[in-house]
Amino acid sequence: MKTNKIILVVILTILLSTALMGQSTWTMDKAHAKLGFSITHLMISTIEGNFKTFDAKISSTKDDFTDASATLTAEVKSINTDNEQRDTHLKTADFFDADKYPVLTFKTTSIKKIKDNNYKIIGNLTMHGVTKSIELNATGILATHPVTKKTIVGFKISGLILRSDFGIGLTFPNAMIGDEVTLDANAEFTKD
Repeated sequence: MKTNKIILVVILTILLSTALMGQSTWTMDKAHAKLGFSITHLMISTIEGNFKTFDAKISSTKDDFTDASATLTAEVKSINTDNEQRDTHLKTADFFDADKYPVLTFKTTSIKKIKDNNYKIIGNLTMHGVTKSIELNATGILATHPVTKKTIVGFKISGLILRSDFGIGLTFPNAMIGDEVTLDANAEFTKD
């Protein structure tokens, strides 16, 4: 009986190590990353902003990322639209309610290579206490860093969400602040 348990532990250890051997983790280069968004104001102009504090990681066994999974977190209080008064208002219960919901997260559920370096990313965005599945477009370019010689990848990501889906700013009509929010992110990642 004891021998059977030892054999089972050895087999499970081998299977687990084999599964993890090909797994690569990609760490975001924070100096070369931006998590941005834009929204219309009074139906005539566009306000742009970003989150200054965020992080993302990618795990993959293939360098074409067809089996990848990714996670992103951003601190809501780091929102920045280059207007201190507006940023302070965005953190209140009128919009993001940053004290109650301090972090937004995104976790992929699938990444599909469409053609060449183009991908369709589907995942769950959790923001303002609401989780919704969203679809993003991405372009990824794999390279070797000229100085460190490490494998790197750069992703440019875009998508569209509705602020009303997440219960953000519901007291403000769409004629004042658009419902559609354009997401625009880019980041470099280094293979660990």
